[in-house]
Amino acid sequence: MLFRNRNSSEHRRRRSPRTWRYRVAGLAAAALAVSLVQANVGNAAADRAAAEVAPKAAADVVRVAEFLAECPYTHRAPDDPIVFPGLPGASHMHSFFGNDTTNGNSNLESLEKGRTTCSPDTDLSSYWVPTLYDGDREVEPTGTTFYYLGEGVRDDVIRQIQPFPKGLRIVAGNAVATGPADNTIARWSCLHAGHVDPSQDFVNCPAGTMLESYLDFPQCWNGTDLDSPNHKSHMAYPVAGECPSTHPVPVPKLRQVLRYPVNGDPARFRLASGPGYTMHGDFFNVWPEQELAQRVRDCINAIVKCGFDGTP
Repeated sequence: MLFRNRNSSEHRRRRSPRTWRYRVAGLAAAALAVSLVQANVGNAAADRAAAEVAPKAAADVVRVAEFLAECPYTHRAPDDPIVFPGLPGASHMHSFFGNDTTNGNSNLESLEKGRTTCSPDTDLSSYWVPTLYDGDREVEPTGTTFYYLGEGVRDDVIRQIQPFPKGLRIVAGNAVATGPADNTIARWSCLHAGHVDPSQDFVNCPAGTMLESYLDFPQCWNGTDLDSPNHKSHMAYPVAGECPSTHPVPVPKLRQVLRYPVNGDPARFRLASGPGYTMHGDFFNVWPEQELAQRVRDCINAIVKCGFDGTP
């Protein structure tokens, strides 16, 4: 009987294909294992990255129901198209912002054809206040921001807030107040001087600061009238976080913030309507309906802080 030498070249040649098949299979299995490990590591890393990014993105959204318009000063005139419509010159002096065509004869149709200083320039609304005097010198604000807010009512009411109807007119404050207690919604303060307590009357602002005026407009509408005989009864302020049954429609809360480039002794200051506590403001809504509706939906109802362009 003949025995082949297992170490012979012939035997090695016969065994070689099977050996390579084993080796190739082993290498493939090892590569697959490495790929699976890498995939798992990659997926885990991706999951961690997503988990890190998601909270950051959420944190970037400020949970405040707000959008705004910056509407610089346009002109002065003794006009008031809400209180004295069709009577140019019948009012004390007013300083106007936004729509630059506003006068004693202005109405919705004329204002819609006007121009604006507002950013965004889609806001054709008109805003006005009694002119401020430093002695006999007229002083116009250099900061004129109008905030549209959801604050003042519960979150569930914020989500029900509706846009102002076009042509709605609102007056806030008390032009005939005889003392600070007669006008609690208007207040004066100092920019960059938080240690100075706000007041219904003028305050003494330190050098290097500016006199500020804050005025909050009512945010509950009766759902029917664009104005009323006294220019106030069609609107109301919320009570206990909701609108009263007489004024069931919540609308944005307009907050007017004006910054005047004056400071020092408040005895020098007066308004065209009288002392500081007679501060008042008028708003004639001329926002395009779709623009306003988008901002109310995406910013106020969603409780998100938006910029001038109506986006977070």
